[in-house]
Amino acid sequence: MSSRLRLKLPNAQAQEECLPLLDVSPIEQRRIEVIQQLLAAQGTEHYGTVQRKAACTLGISVRSLRRLMRSWQEDGLCGLCRKTRSDRGVQKISSQWQEFIIRTYRQGNQGSRQLTPAQVAVRVKARAQELGVEDYPSRATVYRVLQPYLEKQQQKRSLGWKGSRLIVKTREGIEIAVEYSNQVWQADHTKVDVLVVDSSGEILGRPWLTTVIDAYSRCIMGIHLGIEAPSAQIVTLALRHAILPKQYSSGYELNQQWGTYGLPKYLYTDSGKDFQSQHIEQVATELGIVCCRRRRPSDGGIVERPFGTFNSELFSTLPGYTGSNIKNRPKQAEKEACLTLIQLEKLLVRYIVDRYNQSIDARMGGQTRLGRWESGCIAQLPLLGERELDICLMRRARRTVYRSGYIQFANLIYQGEHLASYAGESVVVRYNPRDITTVLIYQQQGAKDVFLTRAHAQGLETETLSLAEASAISARQRKAGQAVTNQSLLLEVRARDIALDSIQAQKKRQQQRSPIEKTPKAQATEPLSGIVPETLPLSNPIALESHIPAEIVKTQKPVPKVRVFDYEQLKQEYGVWRK
Repeated sequence: MSSRLRLKLPNAQAQEECLPLLDVSPIEQRRIEVIQQLLAAQGTEHYGTVQRKAACTLGISVRSLRRLMRSWQEDGLCGLCRKTRSDRGVQKISSQWQEFIIRTYRQGNQGSRQLTPAQVAVRVKARAQELGVEDYPSRATVYRVLQPYLEKQQQKRSLGWKGSRLIVKTREGIEIAVEYSNQVWQADHTKVDVLVVDSSGEILGRPWLTTVIDAYSRCIMGIHLGIEAPSAQIVTLALRHAILPKQYSSGYELNQQWGTYGLPKYLYTDSGKDFQSQHIEQVATELGIVCCRRRRPSDGGIVERPFGTFNSELFSTLPGYTGSNIKNRPKQAEKEACLTLIQLEKLLVRYIVDRYNQSIDARMGGQTRLGRWESGCIAQLPLLGERELDICLMRRARRTVYRSGYIQFANLIYQGEHLASYAGESVVVRYNPRDITTVLIYQQQGAKDVFLTRAHAQGLETETLSLAEASAISARQRKAGQAVTNQSLLLEVRARDIALDSIQAQKKRQQQRSPIEKTPKAQATEPLSGIVPETLPLSNPIALESHIPAEIVKTQKPVPKVRVFDYEQLKQEYGVWRK
């Protein structure tokens, strides 16, 4: 924006005369301010220092600054204005070369081909050699000719950017200039190209990843990783993770801290059903967040770009990777899949905290994403309590408290402190589908839910059980005609771990067999007295059977006639008598 000012002539004869009001550019206005500083410092001992600082401010040398002072003393304000050339903006190359540069660039960027201006300059040089011409456009001239086309291409690739500022446009036509951290958050989902398994090794499928990103810093604010398909509840769980400060145990082996938290002013999403639900609107209204919709799918590049980075830098290096191309799915993906959902989440959290948020974004210059987020926080961030967010952002169900202070949810029995005093009353159960061994109990009072206590599934306090796993176990037990109880679910959960440990132990035993266990099958029909140690407590038949080598048992299975031992006779042969 130009400014109008009145500046006195330096000539003493014209001190009373004033220059007419002139329109000056911001650069010329800066020069005038520097001249005023130099005039104020004239005759002082600090003039040399002020002169050097003034030259640094204008980005010129001290010699150039002195030349500028002389121009001002001789011509006044007109001496500070840069004289423009009459041929400014006019290309100084022939129309033939200009047409060749533009034609080469357009032809080189048709379809899937991409030709850079530097490659166009190489072709200009080759064309000049063919023609035998020594005077041909330089690389800088080629860039200057292609500048209008480059600006259009940049606009097309980075929608919303105007200069150094990002502007997002909503479906209603509102333009939001992104100027600080936690001003605009964007959220979206993707299906991870990695197969995960349960604790027993059975494939569960590809999980869904929901991310929340700060538009100003491109920092990952929060995530949610789960088997459940995207829904309003999944969005709110990811938003809850983004709002709260992140604290992880030593099991995640993090070298840095996540560090991001806070409350956004705008939530910028697509027009999916999960983002347009009443639940999202209620949560946003409760927290003071304005929900905005994109004009078109291409406006979501900021939140969709990290998915490709995760895929190329993390997921493609993991076992069970299926690839992003449906036609070229690896055939060994199902055989190699061995990561559980918890293990995949630990790897993803470690990658985000120690690498992605610590990396430099192309738009941020030399600043990391986390560093830009920290510098862009213009005020003290609001720190909400978990209970406030539990009311807004967790799934809820209604149950009745039994006489002895118990509640039943997902075929499990829960008990909480002081619940017995609410026997017969209806309460609200809030839970995280990732782990339902602990739920939160609320009582509805008016339009709000008041927190009462935590309730724990009996016998499962030290376990981790998702809602999907609990439902699958309950369905299997009903199909088998068994009663579904906490104890039955606990037994099946622990049986899977025991089965895995048993398989690993069996493999280890096979690798470390004793010489007796390696006895050939031909010797398996020898008398039992040749293999039973003398210290065997023969009074215990079960102990005797447990010491029979595995090879003997295996050879007896296909034999239709089962050999029966007379334990009384064995006791007499080995000299063991009942007292």
